[in-house]
Amino acid sequence: LFRAGADIFRLNFSPGTHADHAERIAIIRALERKVDRPIGILADVQGPKLRVGKFGGGRVTLQAGQNFRLDLSPTPGDVRRVQLPHPEIIGAAGIGTTLLLDDGKLRLRVIRQRDDHLETEVLVGGPLSDRKGVNVPDVVLPIPALTAKDRDDLAFLLEQGVEYIGLSFVQRPEDVIEAKEIAAGRAWIMVKMEKPQAVENLDEIIGLADCVMVARGDLGVECPPEEVPLIQKRIVRACRQLGKPVVVATQMLESMINAPAPTRAEASDVATAVYDGADCVMLSAETAAGQYPYEAVNMMDRIIARVESDPGWRAATDANRPEPRKSSADAIAAAARQVAHTIEAEAIATFSSTGSTTLRVARERPDCPILGLTASLETARRMAVIWGVHPFVTVELHTMSDMVTKAVRAAVQEGFAKHGDEVVVTAGVPFGTPGTTNALRVAVVK
Repeated sequence: LFRAGADIFRLNFSPGTHADHAERIAIIRALERKVDRPIGILADVQGPKLRVGKFGGGRVTLQAGQNFRLDLSPTPGDVRRVQLPHPEIIGAAGIGTTLLLDDGKLRLRVIRQRDDHLETEVLVGGPLSDRKGVNVPDVVLPIPALTAKDRDDLAFLLEQGVEYIGLSFVQRPEDVIEAKEIAAGRAWIMVKMEKPQAVENLDEIIGLADCVMVARGDLGVECPPEEVPLIQKRIVRACRQLGKPVVVATQMLESMINAPAPTRAEASDVATAVYDGADCVMLSAETAAGQYPYEAVNMMDRIIARVESDPGWRAATDANRPEPRKSSADAIAAAARQVAHTIEAEAIATFSSTGSTTLRVARERPDCPILGLTASLETARRMAVIWGVHPFVTVELHTMSDMVTKAVRAAVQEGFAKHGDEVVVTAGVPFGTPGTTNALRVAVVK
């Protein structure tokens, strides 16, 4: 999968034990040593998964127009009622609140609310079985994004040293603040945008996040399908403005779970995410459970490469480039892109201890590769999520001349430049001080 084009591997923490995940993390780290390339790991914590209880016979079929009660009683359910072991939902719902069951396949409307139950009318019926999920798109639920299980998983993951924590079912900025306080800089928090309430707080949530995922699975359950493409574009655009890496995920090449080639619509969907300006696109079931995992990664890689070689993509990217913010670091990043374009440089080399310099240059979407040099393996792994970046671990540097020499050698070593080529170099002086991008040089390979 790595050879086919994968830069980051996602581990889903809804199933599996810590021992299972530790084994997979060890496999990825062993692969990293084998290929001598930094590889990112995204650990996706479960979040507050809301479900109904169990039925006496395992499943029932609800009919449109009938009444159906959701209550707190653990007694197995039947066609008239079932347990909803979430008093938060019962307390927050009101007359007219919509409840979606089983990924939106069934739709209920609250017609009566009491302290210990909700009486609903079935708007869209169908089969309903044990422990199916519940979505409540209409209200902000008074539940944190991190459950007790998530906190336990976070402690394990931070000990394991993964690069990104996927934060599920975010509703409010406070959810992001809580996760960032726990992570304390040891991992980047990737906020999954999958709730309408998160979209309503979009700018504030993205401002707090380290990176963002457009999680179209649950987003497509809680929002009308015709809204999802517009929300995707809005999220990607907001991330581009703030220079935050953004991933577009879910059902991108869904048919490749069982087929060796995608539909034309799926290929267009991946291309659209690239045109929108996403840093990454993600596969889920295609590689987790599909029959053609290698082909799926290879196909996605080919679509990305083809789109980014198209003059129309470059024209659209240049036309939508965000204005630099009023800081010396942004001015240097913008100048690096312009200088590289003017002299037709083979690469822009960035030196960064935290990745902030590299993020700023990537926000400019230059028309040459970005060589992200850092003395920190942890930072190099985090750079895997950033558009156009080839992470490279180097020794700690202390002078500008050392930096230029190392940048040129790395560009040659990694196959970006050869004798006579030019490389644009950016860094912060004094070295090792985060957020001080203030130096720009042009170096020639000799």
